[in-house]
This record gives sequence, structure tokens and C-alpha cells, in this order.
Amino acid sequence: MEEYAGEPMGMGTALVRTAFLVDAVYADSVREFDLTVPQAQLLCVLIARPYGMFELAKTLGLAKSSISGLVDRSEKRGLVRREADPGDGRAFRVALTDKGAQLAEQFHEETTKRVAELPLGLSAAEQEVLVGLLTRVIADNHVPAVFTDSGCPSAKC
Repeated sequence: MEEYAGEPMGMGTALVRTAFLVDAVYADSVREFDLTVPQAQLLCVLIARPYGMFELAKTLGLAKSSISGLVDRSEKRGLVRREADPGDGRAFRVALTDKGAQLAEQFHEETTKRVAELPLGLSAAEQEVLVGLLTRVIADNHVPAVFTDSGCPSAKC
């Protein structure tokens, strides 16, 4: 892989290369925890609370058939369970099992730590500015909360 030689980059190139870097770290973490990317995303979303199928599909950007298969496969691994939706007797929600919650927390903690190490070459002030700018980009583009600072007291998690 060609290394960065310090030449100026445009915004698009810088963001794509940053996404490539983060994706590589995320992919390594997914492999180490014996998950697929969609399973890891599902577990991280469910850390906060159980979700209905429609809400999960919308949050993860998946078609109804894809989310059903993902939940089925995750349920077979003992990571999630279906439970009755108290607001709609015909529907159900997807929740983490104890095994799934433990795996989700471990995966989230390790992956967050690894990704947070990427900008360690920046000063604390630069890191703070970077977090602020990225937060605005995320908010402006209505990115769903697939990966959050669950239980994290600061932006340094």
C-alpha cells in the first residue's frame, strides 16, 4: 500500500482515506471477535436497548429481508433474542442475550480503544477540534447511532 507523502489532499480524498483506515481497524476487530460487520453493528446498536425490526432495518440501512436473516443468524448463535413488543401484540423487539451483551460490550470497548488510538499523533487540543468537527459532520448528515459512546463518560473513549 502506498504511504502518505505529506502532499495536500482534497476533502473527499482525506475523508475516503480516513474511512479506509477506520474500516481496516474495524474489520480487524470484527475478525478477532468472530463476528460479521452486520452482526457487530447489530450488537452495538442493541447495547442501548431492544429495537423493533423496522427500527433496526432503518438504523442499520438494511432491507426487511436482510434484517430478518441477520437476526435469525444472530439468534442461532445465542447473541440476541426476540421478545414481545409491549406496545404491539403482533410485533416483537430484538434484545441482546447475556452472551450477546457481554460480547457487544467487549467488542465495543476494544474497537473504540483501537480507533481512538488513530489520531494519537495530534495534540489534545487538535483531537478536541477533530471530535467537534466530526460530530458536526455526523449530525449534519443524520448518521444513525450505530456506534455510540455507551457508558463512556468522555469523548476520549
